[in-house]
Amino acid sequence: MDDSLAHARIAVIGRGRVGTALATALRDIGLDVEGPLGRGADPDGDIVLLCVPDREIPAAASAVTVRPGQLVGHCSGATGLGVLGEHEAFSLHPFMTVPEAGADLTGATAAVAGSSPRALATSTALATGLSMSPVEVRDDLRAAYHASATVASNFLLTITDFAERLGATVGLERAQLVPIVQAAVDNWVATGSAVALTGPIARGDHDTVARQRAAVSEAIPDDLPLFDALVTATQHLARRSGREHGAGDTP
Repeated sequence: MDDSLAHARIAVIGRGRVGTALATALRDIGLDVEGPLGRGADPDGDIVLLCVPDREIPAAASAVTVRPGQLVGHCSGATGLGVLGEHEAFSLHPFMTVPEAGADLTGATAAVAGSSPRALATSTALATGLSMSPVEVRDDLRAAYHASATVASNFLLTITDFAERLGATVGLERAQLVPIVQAAVDNWVATGSAVALTGPIARGDHDTVARQRAAVSEAIPDDLPLFDALVTATQHLARRSGREHGAGDTP
């Protein structure tokens, strides 16, 4: 553990998933943690971490009295430091989903930032103390950073839900889709998207794609625009990788 944190008093504000997960994780590594506290709290700890919805950060920061030497941070991925007002400010955003059951942050990336070298060092120390990998992200790049998280996590679930509902029309259950989804993710981890891409679009098999489109139109027509958008995006990927007319493997 970083020596700068060993005797620090840390207050976590926000009793939602992120606040609860971070308070637990920080306590588990031996830090002195107060909370998670309710919104509007004004703790006098050395470090105050605001784990509230983005729109509530300014009000939560305003409720904390500006104290010499105190650091106040937020856990928003898309928000810069300006919302923290006159506080010596930092941010710490785990690049990880936090479901109701909690989250294991070990190995996750964490976006860090600080309004001073001390604030940045503290944010970085918190990330490394939690076994996360810190990456400094400037305020003007926060929206793009957070959009990447949305695509990687939320959009992935939208696509797998699409696959699950389409598969259900022919009697497939979610468990039967798990192996192919896991294989696709494992292949992406190993080689990246361009090399991992398979299927009729990568092969340039337009007839098969047209039959698939007709099947989607009949089975779940409301999702046809999503199918079309994904076909177009996958065609672009195949062209970028030079594989649109390649041999490709199933599916």
